[in-house]
Amino acid sequence: MNFEQMKEYLIAAAKAAGLTEYEIYATSTSEVSTETYKDEISSFSSGESGGISFRCIVDGKMGYASGELLTREEMEALVDRAIDNAKNIETDDEVFIFPGSESYEAVNAKAPEMPEAATLKNWALDLQAKTYAAHPSVSDGTQTAAIAFESNIMLCNSHGLELSNHVGSSGVYISAVVKEGDEAVSGFKLKSGRHAEEFAHLPAEAVEEARGKLGATTVESGKYDCVIAGDEMRSLLSAFWSMFSAKMVQHGMSLLGGRIGEKIASDIVNVTDDPRRPECDIQTSFDGEGVATYRKSIIENGELRTYLYDLTTAKKDGVASTGNGQRGSYASSVSIAPYCCCLEAGDKSLDELFATIGDGLYITELKGIHAGANAVTGDFSLESAGFRIRDGKIAEAVKTFTIAGNFLELLKSVDAIGNEIRFGFSGGFTSFASADVLVRGISVAGK
Repeated sequence: MNFEQMKEYLIAAAKAAGLTEYEIYATSTSEVSTETYKDEISSFSSGESGGISFRCIVDGKMGYASGELLTREEMEALVDRAIDNAKNIETDDEVFIFPGSESYEAVNAKAPEMPEAATLKNWALDLQAKTYAAHPSVSDGTQTAAIAFESNIMLCNSHGLELSNHVGSSGVYISAVVKEGDEAVSGFKLKSGRHAEEFAHLPAEAVEEARGKLGATTVESGKYDCVIAGDEMRSLLSAFWSMFSAKMVQHGMSLLGGRIGEKIASDIVNVTDDPRRPECDIQTSFDGEGVATYRKSIIENGELRTYLYDLTTAKKDGVASTGNGQRGSYASSVSIAPYCCCLEAGDKSLDELFATIGDGLYITELKGIHAGANAVTGDFSLESAGFRIRDGKIAEAVKTFTIAGNFLELLKSVDAIGNEIRFGFSGGFTSFASADVLVRGISVAGK
Protein backbone atom coordinates (compact mmCIF):
# COMPACT_ATOMS: atom_id res chain seq x y z
CA MET A 1 0.00 0.00 0.00
CA ASN A 2 1.32 3.41 -0.94
CA PHE A 3 0.09 5.06 2.23
CA GLU A 4 1.96 8.33 1.74
CA GLN A 5 0.40 8.93 -1.65
CA MET A 6 -3.12 8.05 -0.43
CA LYS A 7 -2.62 10.31 2.58
CA GLU A 8 -1.78 13.25 0.33
CA TYR A 9 -4.92 12.66 -1.73
CA LEU A 10 -7.09 12.51 1.39
CA ILE A 11 -5.57 15.62 2.96
CA ALA A 12 -6.07 17.58 -0.25
CA ALA A 13 -9.70 16.45 -0.51
CA ALA A 14 -10.33 17.23 3.17
CA LYS A 15 -8.96 20.75 2.81
CA ALA A 16 -10.96 21.29 -0.35
CA ALA A 17 -14.10 20.31 1.59
CA GLY A 18 -13.27 22.80 4.32
CA LEU A 19 -12.64 20.18 7.01
CA THR A 20 -10.45 21.11 9.96
CA GLU A 21 -10.86 18.01 12.15
CA TYR A 22 -10.07 14.70 10.45
CA GLU A 23 -8.08 11.49 10.81
CA ILE A 24 -6.62 8.89 8.44
CA TYR A 25 -6.11 5.30 9.58
CA ALA A 26 -4.71 2.47 7.46
CA THR A 27 -3.70 -1.16 7.88
CA SER A 28 -2.06 -3.77 5.68
CA THR A 29 -1.87 -7.41 6.75
CA SER A 30 -0.31 -10.62 5.42
CA GLU A 31 -1.49 -13.99 6.74
CA VAL A 32 -0.48 -17.61 6.16
CA SER A 33 -1.96 -20.73 7.75
CA THR A 34 -1.75 -24.46 7.16
CA GLU A 35 -3.38 -27.54 8.70
CA THR A 36 -2.66 -31.26 8.55
CA TYR A 37 -4.69 -34.46 8.49
CA LYS A 38 -2.87 -37.75 9.02
CA ASP A 39 0.49 -37.25 7.30
CA GLU A 40 -0.55 -34.66 4.71
CA ILE A 41 -1.32 -30.98 4.45
CA SER A 42 -5.11 -30.76 4.46
CA SER A 43 -5.48 -27.03 3.96
CA PHE A 44 -3.35 -24.01 3.18
CA SER A 45 -4.21 -20.35 2.83
CA SER A 46 -2.20 -17.25 2.17
CA GLY A 47 -3.42 -13.74 1.61
CA GLU A 48 -3.02 -10.04 2.01
CA SER A 49 -5.64 -7.57 3.10
CA GLY A 50 -5.90 -4.00 4.14
CA GLY A 51 -7.39 -0.66 3.45
CA ILE A 52 -7.75 2.90 4.59
CA SER A 53 -10.35 4.82 6.54
CA PHE A 54 -11.14 8.48 6.90
CA ARG A 55 -13.14 10.07 9.68
CA CYS A 56 -14.01 13.68 10.27
CA ILE A 57 -16.04 15.93 12.55
CA VAL A 58 -18.88 17.84 10.93
CA ASP A 59 -21.16 19.95 13.17
CA GLY A 60 -20.05 18.02 16.23
CA LYS A 61 -20.70 14.58 14.69
CA MET A 62 -18.11 12.00 13.65
CA GLY A 63 -18.44 10.54 10.17
CA TYR A 64 -16.59 7.42 9.01
CA ALA A 65 -15.84 5.98 5.58
CA SER A 66 -13.42 3.29 4.48
CA GLY A 67 -12.31 1.41 1.39
CA GLU A 68 -9.79 -0.94 -0.15
CA LEU A 69 -9.57 0.58 -3.62
CA LEU A 70 -6.50 2.80 -3.38
CA THR A 71 -6.92 5.41 -6.09
CA ARG A 72 -7.15 9.17 -6.05
CA GLU A 73 -10.80 9.05 -7.05
CA GLU A 74 -11.62 6.64 -4.22
CA MET A 75 -9.81 8.79 -1.67
CA GLU A 76 -11.83 11.82 -2.74
CA ALA A 77 -14.99 9.73 -2.52
CA LEU A 78 -14.05 8.60 1.01
CA VAL A 79 -14.04 12.20 2.18
CA ASP A 80 -17.45 12.86 0.63
CA ARG A 81 -18.92 9.68 2.17
CA ALA A 82 -17.54 10.50 5.61
CA ILE A 83 -19.09 13.98 5.49
CA ASP A 84 -22.46 12.53 4.43
CA ASN A 85 -22.28 9.89 7.17
CA ALA A 86 -21.57 12.53 9.81
CA LYS A 87 -24.80 14.29 8.88
CA ASN A 88 -26.78 11.11 9.62
CA ILE A 89 -25.34 10.46 13.08
CA GLU A 90 -27.97 10.72 15.82
CA THR A 91 -25.90 10.24 18.98
CA ASP A 92 -25.15 13.25 21.17
CA ASP A 93 -21.82 11.86 22.39
CA GLU A 94 -18.98 14.37 22.20
CA VAL A 95 -16.37 13.28 19.66
CA PHE A 96 -12.70 14.09 19.22
CA ILE A 97 -9.76 14.07 16.86
CA PHE A 98 -6.90 13.66 19.31
CA PRO A 99 -3.95 16.09 19.01
CA GLY A 100 -1.48 13.64 20.56
CA SER A 101 -0.04 12.57 23.90
CA GLU A 102 3.04 14.16 25.45
CA SER A 103 5.09 11.01 24.85
CA TYR A 104 4.79 7.45 23.59
CA GLU A 105 6.70 4.55 25.13
CA ALA A 106 8.48 2.27 22.69
CA VAL A 107 7.29 -1.32 22.40
CA ASN A 108 9.73 -3.97 23.58
CA ALA A 109 8.73 -6.73 21.15
CA LYS A 110 10.01 -6.75 17.61
CA ALA A 111 7.64 -8.11 15.00
CA PRO A 112 9.08 -11.39 13.70
CA GLU A 113 9.95 -11.83 10.09
CA MET A 114 7.10 -13.58 8.32
CA PRO A 115 7.97 -17.30 8.10
CA GLU A 116 8.04 -18.80 4.63
CA ALA A 117 5.04 -20.91 3.68
CA ALA A 118 7.32 -23.95 3.44
CA THR A 119 8.48 -23.35 7.01
CA LEU A 120 4.92 -23.35 8.32
CA LYS A 121 4.12 -26.54 6.41
CA ASN A 122 7.22 -28.21 7.87
CA TRP A 123 6.22 -27.13 11.40
CA ALA A 124 2.75 -28.62 10.99
CA LEU A 125 3.91 -31.88 9.40
CA ASP A 126 6.70 -32.39 11.94
CA LEU A 127 4.31 -31.84 14.85
CA GLN A 128 1.77 -34.20 13.30
CA ALA A 129 4.38 -36.95 12.96
CA LYS A 130 5.60 -36.45 16.53
CA THR A 131 2.05 -36.46 17.89
CA TYR A 132 1.26 -39.82 16.24
CA ALA A 133 4.59 -41.19 17.47
CA ALA A 134 3.95 -40.10 21.06
CA HIS A 135 1.66 -43.06 21.83
CA PRO A 136 0.00 -45.95 19.94
CA SER A 137 -3.46 -44.76 21.02
CA VAL A 138 -3.22 -41.56 18.94
CA SER A 139 -6.01 -41.83 16.40
CA ASP A 140 -7.51 -40.34 13.24
CA GLY A 141 -8.86 -36.87 13.85
CA THR A 142 -5.57 -35.64 15.24
CA GLN A 143 -4.69 -32.32 13.67
CA THR A 144 -1.90 -29.79 13.81
CA ALA A 145 -1.72 -26.30 12.38
CA ALA A 146 0.76 -23.48 11.97
CA ILE A 147 -0.15 -19.83 11.48
CA ALA A 148 1.62 -16.53 11.00
CA PHE A 149 0.72 -12.93 10.25
CA GLU A 150 2.21 -9.47 10.16
CA SER A 151 0.48 -6.13 10.02
CA ASN A 152 1.35 -2.48 9.55
CA ILE A 153 -0.80 0.20 11.20
CA MET A 154 -0.60 3.88 10.33
CA LEU A 155 -2.45 6.86 11.80
CA CYS A 156 -2.26 10.58 11.08
CA ASN A 157 -4.62 13.51 11.62
CA SER A 158 -5.25 17.19 11.07
CA HIS A 159 -3.33 18.10 14.25
CA GLY A 160 -0.09 16.83 12.71
CA LEU A 161 -0.04 13.59 14.69
CA GLU A 162 1.69 10.76 12.80
CA LEU A 163 2.05 7.27 14.30
CA SER A 164 2.88 3.82 12.96
CA ASN A 165 3.38 0.30 14.24
CA HIS A 166 4.56 -3.00 12.76
CA VAL A 167 3.38 -6.15 14.55
CA GLY A 168 3.37 -9.84 13.85
CA SER A 169 3.16 -13.27 15.37
CA SER A 170 3.47 -16.94 14.54
CA GLY A 171 2.59 -20.15 16.32
CA VAL A 172 1.08 -23.61 16.24
CA TYR A 173 -1.66 -25.70 17.78
CA ILE A 174 -2.19 -29.41 18.24
CA SER A 175 -5.45 -31.28 18.73
CA ALA A 176 -4.47 -34.83 19.69
CA VAL A 177 -7.18 -37.50 19.58
CA VAL A 178 -6.55 -40.74 21.45
CA LYS A 179 -8.79 -43.79 21.38
CA GLU A 180 -9.01 -46.88 23.55
CA GLY A 181 -11.88 -49.28 22.89
CA ASP A 182 -14.98 -47.21 22.19
CA GLU A 183 -13.70 -44.19 24.07
CA ALA A 184 -12.11 -41.25 22.23
CA VAL A 185 -10.89 -38.08 23.90
CA SER A 186 -8.73 -35.16 22.86
CA GLY A 187 -6.02 -32.90 24.20
CA PHE A 188 -5.28 -29.41 22.93
CA LYS A 189 -2.12 -27.32 23.08
CA LEU A 190 -1.20 -24.03 21.45
CA LYS A 191 1.86 -21.84 21.57
CA SER A 192 3.19 -18.77 19.85
CA GLY A 193 6.82 -18.88 18.76
CA ARG A 194 9.30 -18.26 15.99
CA HIS A 195 11.36 -21.45 15.87
CA ALA A 196 10.55 -25.15 15.58
CA GLU A 197 12.39 -26.03 18.79
CA GLU A 198 9.97 -23.88 20.78
CA PHE A 199 7.17 -26.32 19.90
CA ALA A 200 9.04 -29.61 20.37
CA HIS A 201 7.42 -30.40 23.73
CA LEU A 202 3.83 -29.86 22.59
CA PRO A 203 3.05 -33.27 20.97
CA ALA A 204 3.85 -35.25 24.12
CA GLU A 205 1.95 -32.75 26.28
CA ALA A 206 -1.14 -32.84 24.05
CA VAL A 207 -1.19 -36.65 24.04
CA GLU A 208 -0.60 -36.80 27.79
CA GLU A 209 -3.48 -34.39 28.35
CA ALA A 210 -5.78 -36.48 26.17
CA ARG A 211 -4.80 -39.78 27.80
CA GLY A 212 -5.43 -38.30 31.22
CA LYS A 213 -9.12 -37.99 30.28
CA LEU A 214 -9.57 -41.70 29.51
CA GLY A 215 -11.84 -43.50 31.91
CA ALA A 216 -13.32 -40.28 33.27
CA THR A 217 -16.08 -40.73 35.85
CA THR A 218 -18.82 -38.41 37.04
CA VAL A 219 -18.97 -36.34 40.21
CA GLU A 220 -21.73 -35.87 42.76
CA SER A 221 -23.53 -32.52 42.87
CA GLY A 222 -22.56 -30.15 45.66
CA LYS A 223 -20.25 -27.31 46.58
CA TYR A 224 -16.57 -27.93 45.93
CA ASP A 225 -13.34 -26.11 46.50
CA CYS A 226 -11.76 -25.92 43.05
CA VAL A 227 -8.51 -25.11 41.36
CA ILE A 228 -9.32 -23.48 38.03
CA ALA A 229 -6.51 -23.94 35.52
CA GLY A 230 -5.00 -20.71 34.24
CA ASP A 231 -6.03 -21.48 30.66
CA GLU A 232 -9.67 -21.69 31.76
CA MET A 233 -9.50 -18.74 34.15
CA ARG A 234 -8.24 -16.57 31.31
CA SER A 235 -11.27 -17.71 29.29
CA LEU A 236 -13.54 -16.57 32.13
CA LEU A 237 -11.71 -13.25 32.17
CA SER A 238 -12.27 -12.90 28.42
CA ALA A 239 -16.00 -13.50 28.91
CA PHE A 240 -16.42 -10.92 31.67
CA TRP A 241 -13.83 -8.20 30.91
CA SER A 242 -16.55 -5.89 29.51
CA MET A 243 -17.63 -5.28 33.11
CA PHE A 244 -14.60 -2.98 33.26
CA SER A 245 -15.53 -1.05 30.09
CA ALA A 246 -16.50 2.54 30.82
CA LYS A 247 -19.02 2.40 27.99
CA MET A 248 -20.80 -0.57 29.55
CA VAL A 249 -20.74 1.17 32.93
CA GLN A 250 -22.18 4.39 31.50
CA HIS A 251 -24.93 2.44 29.72
CA GLY A 252 -25.89 0.71 32.97
CA MET A 253 -24.76 -2.67 31.68
CA SER A 254 -22.09 -3.41 34.27
CA LEU A 255 -22.36 -4.33 37.94
CA LEU A 256 -19.33 -2.12 38.63
CA GLY A 257 -20.93 1.28 38.12
CA GLY A 258 -19.95 3.73 40.88
CA ARG A 259 -17.66 1.22 42.57
CA ILE A 260 -14.19 2.66 41.91
CA GLY A 261 -12.22 2.29 45.14
CA GLU A 262 -14.39 -0.56 46.44
CA LYS A 263 -13.28 -4.08 47.26
CA ILE A 264 -14.74 -6.29 44.53
CA ALA A 265 -12.42 -9.28 44.89
CA SER A 266 -10.22 -11.16 47.34
CA ASP A 267 -7.27 -9.17 48.70
CA ILE A 268 -4.84 -11.31 46.69
CA VAL A 269 -6.50 -10.66 43.30
CA ASN A 270 -4.68 -8.29 40.95
CA VAL A 271 -5.83 -7.73 37.37
CA THR A 272 -3.73 -5.59 35.02
CA ASP A 273 -3.91 -4.41 31.44
CA ASP A 274 -0.54 -4.01 29.74
CA PRO A 275 -0.07 -3.06 26.06
CA ARG A 276 3.66 -3.85 26.20
CA ARG A 277 3.77 -7.00 28.30
CA PRO A 278 7.04 -8.78 27.42
CA GLU A 279 5.36 -12.18 27.02
CA CYS A 280 3.02 -10.84 24.30
CA ASP A 281 4.12 -10.59 20.68
CA ILE A 282 1.49 -7.98 19.80
CA GLN A 283 2.29 -4.67 21.46
CA THR A 284 1.44 -1.04 20.78
CA SER A 285 2.39 2.39 22.05
CA PHE A 286 -0.86 4.04 20.86
CA ASP A 287 -4.52 3.13 20.58
CA GLY A 288 -6.95 3.52 17.69
CA GLU A 289 -7.46 7.21 18.51
CA GLY A 290 -3.76 8.03 18.82
CA VAL A 291 -3.73 8.11 22.63
CA ALA A 292 -0.58 6.79 24.32
CA THR A 293 -1.06 3.40 25.96
CA TYR A 294 0.29 2.36 29.35
CA ARG A 295 0.16 -0.43 31.92
CA LYS A 296 -2.67 -0.03 34.40
CA SER A 297 -4.09 -1.86 37.41
CA ILE A 298 -7.78 -2.62 36.96
CA ILE A 299 -8.03 -4.51 40.25
CA GLU A 300 -5.30 -3.96 42.84
CA ASN A 301 -5.29 -6.07 46.01
CA GLY A 302 -8.98 -6.72 45.42
CA GLU A 303 -9.87 -3.04 44.92
CA LEU A 304 -11.37 -1.72 41.67
CA ARG A 305 -8.99 1.00 40.51
CA THR A 306 -10.16 2.06 37.06
CA TYR A 307 -12.48 1.43 34.15
CA LEU A 308 -11.14 1.19 30.61
CA TYR A 309 -11.77 4.40 28.64
CA ASP A 310 -11.67 5.80 25.15
CA LEU A 311 -11.80 9.55 24.55
CA THR A 312 -15.59 9.87 24.46
CA THR A 313 -16.30 7.89 27.64
CA ALA A 314 -13.41 9.60 29.44
CA LYS A 315 -14.89 13.01 28.65
CA LYS A 316 -18.22 11.94 30.16
CA ASP A 317 -16.54 10.94 33.42
CA GLY A 318 -14.17 13.91 33.48
CA VAL A 319 -11.04 11.74 33.39
CA ALA A 320 -8.25 11.04 30.93
CA SER A 321 -8.55 8.24 28.41
CA THR A 322 -6.75 5.07 29.48
CA GLY A 323 -5.70 4.51 25.85
CA ASN A 324 -8.12 1.62 25.33
CA GLY A 325 -9.94 2.98 22.27
CA GLN A 326 -9.05 0.17 19.89
CA ARG A 327 -9.91 -0.41 16.25
CA GLY A 328 -10.32 -3.99 15.08
CA SER A 329 -9.44 -3.10 11.51
CA TYR A 330 -9.14 -0.13 9.20
CA ALA A 331 -12.92 -0.33 8.62
CA SER A 332 -13.87 -0.53 12.32
CA SER A 333 -15.11 2.28 14.49
CA VAL A 334 -13.39 2.89 17.82
CA SER A 335 -14.41 0.51 20.60
CA ILE A 336 -13.07 -0.10 24.09
CA ALA A 337 -10.95 -3.22 24.59
CA PRO A 338 -8.04 -4.35 26.78
CA TYR A 339 -4.56 -5.27 25.53
CA CYS A 340 -3.00 -8.04 27.63
CA CYS A 341 -5.56 -8.38 30.41
CA CYS A 342 -4.05 -10.59 33.09
CA LEU A 343 -5.00 -12.02 36.46
CA GLU A 344 -1.55 -11.83 37.99
CA ALA A 345 0.39 -14.67 39.59
CA GLY A 346 0.54 -15.48 43.28
CA ASP A 347 3.06 -17.51 45.23
CA LYS A 348 1.78 -21.11 45.08
CA SER A 349 2.91 -23.95 42.83
CA LEU A 350 0.15 -26.08 41.31
CA ASP A 351 1.00 -28.91 43.72
CA GLU A 352 0.73 -26.47 46.63
CA LEU A 353 -2.71 -25.40 45.42
CA PHE A 354 -3.80 -29.05 45.38
CA ALA A 355 -2.36 -29.59 48.84
CA THR A 356 -4.19 -26.51 50.13
CA ILE A 357 -7.52 -27.86 48.87
CA GLY A 358 -7.03 -31.39 50.11
CA ASP A 359 -10.29 -32.56 48.54
CA GLY A 360 -11.99 -30.89 45.60
CA LEU A 361 -11.85 -30.47 41.84
CA TYR A 362 -9.22 -29.37 39.32
CA ILE A 363 -11.10 -27.72 36.43
CA THR A 364 -9.17 -28.02 33.18
CA GLU A 365 -11.95 -27.50 30.64
CA LEU A 366 -14.83 -25.04 30.33
CA LYS A 367 -17.13 -25.44 27.33
CA GLY A 368 -19.37 -22.91 25.57
CA ILE A 369 -18.02 -20.16 27.73
CA HIS A 370 -19.45 -17.18 25.85
CA ALA A 371 -22.87 -18.80 25.51
CA GLY A 372 -22.96 -19.71 29.20
CA ALA A 373 -21.67 -16.42 30.61
CA ASN A 374 -23.63 -13.17 30.98
CA ALA A 375 -21.31 -10.19 31.34
CA VAL A 376 -24.17 -7.87 32.33
CA THR A 377 -25.33 -9.91 35.34
CA GLY A 378 -22.00 -11.63 35.98
CA ASP A 379 -23.70 -15.02 36.08
CA PHE A 380 -22.30 -18.16 34.47
CA SER A 381 -23.33 -21.79 34.03
CA LEU A 382 -20.71 -23.82 32.18
CA GLU A 383 -20.22 -27.44 31.24
CA SER A 384 -16.87 -28.49 32.67
CA ALA A 385 -14.37 -31.33 32.96
CA GLY A 386 -11.22 -31.99 34.93
CA PHE A 387 -9.98 -34.15 37.79
CA ARG A 388 -10.84 -35.00 41.36
CA ILE A 389 -8.36 -33.85 43.97
CA ARG A 390 -8.05 -36.31 46.84
CA ASP A 391 -5.67 -35.98 49.76
CA GLY A 392 -4.05 -33.01 48.07
CA LYS A 393 -3.20 -34.82 44.83
CA ILE A 394 -4.74 -35.29 41.39
CA ALA A 395 -6.89 -38.42 41.26
CA GLU A 396 -9.33 -39.70 38.62
CA ALA A 397 -10.56 -37.71 35.65
CA VAL A 398 -14.14 -36.41 35.85
CA LYS A 399 -16.43 -35.29 33.05
CA THR A 400 -19.75 -33.70 32.23
CA PHE A 401 -20.42 -31.56 35.27
CA THR A 402 -21.63 -27.97 35.36
CA ILE A 403 -20.26 -25.15 37.46
CA ALA A 404 -22.46 -22.14 38.17
CA GLY A 405 -22.07 -18.87 39.98
CA ASN A 406 -21.31 -15.19 39.59
CA PHE A 407 -17.97 -13.87 38.34
CA LEU A 408 -17.63 -11.17 41.01
CA GLU A 409 -18.52 -13.65 43.76
CA LEU A 410 -15.93 -16.01 42.30
CA LEU A 411 -13.27 -13.28 42.51
CA LYS A 412 -14.19 -12.71 46.17
CA SER A 413 -13.79 -16.44 46.83
CA VAL A 414 -10.24 -16.71 45.49
CA ASP A 415 -8.16 -18.13 48.34
CA ALA A 416 -4.80 -18.74 46.63
CA ILE A 417 -3.17 -18.09 43.26
CA GLY A 418 -0.58 -20.07 41.34
CA ASN A 419 2.86 -18.76 40.51
CA GLU A 420 2.77 -19.37 36.74
CA ILE A 421 0.77 -17.34 34.22
CA ARG A 422 -0.84 -19.00 31.19
CA PHE A 423 -0.90 -16.86 28.05
CA GLY A 424 -3.10 -17.35 24.99
CA PHE A 425 -2.92 -16.18 21.39
CA SER A 426 -3.69 -12.54 20.73
CA GLY A 427 -6.91 -11.57 19.01
CA GLY A 428 -5.66 -8.44 17.29
CA PHE A 429 -4.19 -6.34 20.08
CA THR A 430 -6.27 -8.10 22.74
CA SER A 431 -5.19 -11.16 24.69
CA PHE A 432 -5.93 -12.64 28.10
CA ALA A 433 -3.75 -14.40 30.64
CA SER A 434 -4.16 -15.86 34.09
CA ALA A 435 -2.50 -17.93 36.75
CA ASP A 436 -4.21 -20.97 38.26
CA VAL A 437 -6.61 -19.95 41.01
CA LEU A 438 -8.02 -21.74 44.05
CA VAL A 439 -11.68 -20.84 44.56
CA ARG A 440 -13.74 -21.88 47.57
CA GLY A 441 -17.28 -23.25 47.41
CA ILE A 442 -18.17 -23.41 43.70
CA SER A 443 -21.60 -24.90 42.99
CA VAL A 444 -21.27 -28.07 40.92
CA ALA A 445 -24.08 -30.00 39.24
CA GLY A 446 -22.98 -33.55 38.55
CA LYS A 447 -24.76 -36.88 38.53
